[in-house]
Amino acid sequence: MTLPPIPSTAPERRQVLLELLATRAYRHGQFTLASGRSSDHYVNCKPVSLSGHGLALLAMALLEQVEEGAAAVAGLTLGADPLVSGVAMAAAQAGLPLDALIVRKQAKGHGTGAWLEGPLPAAGSRITVLEDVVTTGGSSLKAVEQLREAGYVVERVVTIVDRQEGGLEAMTAAGLELRSLFLLEDIAAAAQTLQG
Repeated sequence: MTLPPIPSTAPERRQVLLELLATRAYRHGQFTLASGRSSDHYVNCKPVSLSGHGLALLAMALLEQVEEGAAAVAGLTLGADPLVSGVAMAAAQAGLPLDALIVRKQAKGHGTGAWLEGPLPAAGSRITVLEDVVTTGGSSLKAVEQLREAGYVVERVVTIVDRQEGGLEAMTAAGLELRSLFLLEDIAAAAQTLQG
């Protein structure tokens, strides 16, 4: 099977990405979320972010939202792992110096005891945090806390999907700008349309 080519324009790539998320990442039903809340909507971006075609589309879209002058993108393992790697690769292909960092959920239990994995930029460097789905913002805020404690400047979080359940408010309270590629309502509406 041959995949369709990656569209050449950002609006076309956005539409293909929306359809991929609506068909591969979204489910309607009764679900308990990581936050402990119940929801009629479930979004798991990994079937998209771990496919070559999906990651290529995501990396280009996320890279457009990274802050100017950022030395790296970072995110909490596991959801952000493919995102930070994909964006660093897309940046390299565009001739931009941007590395990827993975923030552990707990410090490494051996060796250096590190919280961060990857080529560490100089203290004071700007880092943009990437996230697959924001609900309450807890995962992103944990990543931001570790990065700030390590001496980095973090002012922006970019997510694939904002579930619109308090994450934006939590980010704002922490002095962060939240940028979302899509809102949950966008994905749900697309899923409904595609199901006919």
